[in-house]
Amino acid sequence: MTEEDRRIETVVVAPAEAGDRLDRVLAARLADFSRSRLKSLILGGHVAIGERTIRDPGQRVNANDRVRVTVPPPEPPEPQPEPIDLDVVYEDEDLLLINKPSGLVVHPAAGHWSGTLVNALIAHCGDSLSGIGGVARPGIVHRLDKDTTGLMVVAKTDRAHRSLARQFADHGRSGPLERGYLAFVWGAPDRPRGTIDKPIGRHPQARDKMSVRADGREAITHWEVVERYRGKAGEPIAALLACRLETGRTHQIRVHLASIGHPLMGDPVYGPGFRTKAALLQAEAQAVLEELGRQALHAYLLGIQHPKTKKHLVYRAGLPSDLAHLHKVLGGGTIDLARR
Repeated sequence: MTEEDRRIETVVVAPAEAGDRLDRVLAARLADFSRSRLKSLILGGHVAIGERTIRDPGQRVNANDRVRVTVPPPEPPEPQPEPIDLDVVYEDEDLLLINKPSGLVVHPAAGHWSGTLVNALIAHCGDSLSGIGGVARPGIVHRLDKDTTGLMVVAKTDRAHRSLARQFADHGRSGPLERGYLAFVWGAPDRPRGTIDKPIGRHPQARDKMSVRADGREAITHWEVVERYRGKAGEPIAALLACRLETGRTHQIRVHLASIGHPLMGDPVYGPGFRTKAALLQAEAQAVLEELGRQALHAYLLGIQHPKTKKHLVYRAGLPSDLAHLHKVLGGGTIDLARR
């Protein structure tokens, strides 16, 4: 638990309070807390006088005692089943593959305690899923950002969870895992393909962002140009890239492509200035991009080894309707996913 996760209150006992009960003194001083709440904090070992932890609410205090109350963050509620439709691509007794829509948060977190993929999975799979991978993230072995669409696999048994977790930890370097993404980016790379090998870590100022950092964790993304698009003046303005991951860092593709000057179209976090670039598009493409309201990224390919049968399962998902519309107005042709 970091300092930012905790609320810390400090009380210095006044001479008039000397000899009184600890819980009574704290209740009088800390109006935000009931006496019962303070009692539970004391019993839980969250109150100290000086360097000594106090677990007795009736402890008598002395004048000038320095009392510190450390309030832990509230426990997140246990996810509950919710009847949310899932686009199931494949399912058996061990695992479930879905095609995740835009806007669906994968697991509960602050601001999203309900309406998540986890809530949907518990409803779909029943109570048997709840103990797999922990209560907060049952069955989840990898994730996609809220507004990224595409293929995800979920474990339905402990054996499947262990097997899939090992595959994702290896990132396909020596094992069967395959992950492919289609990314609409600003600018048209002058090479047909390339590799981005840049470490990624938490952004030094914005904690909700990632960035390329010398002290970050290894991150490798391979990309290949599928199509290039021209603007209304005929100049190269955007491209569709097929990306493969060799590592799995948070926001990896978004950060890496932005770092080489080709941020994702529609990305409000890593693609600043996209509104200026959008003015170079044909009017219809501008309108479709504005309506998109998300980063133009889709996880089209997922290949895994089945935990039980050891069979290599490979699935591909075409562009969702919003990205298919963007692809059309940009002037895109037929995409042969089987070649990617």
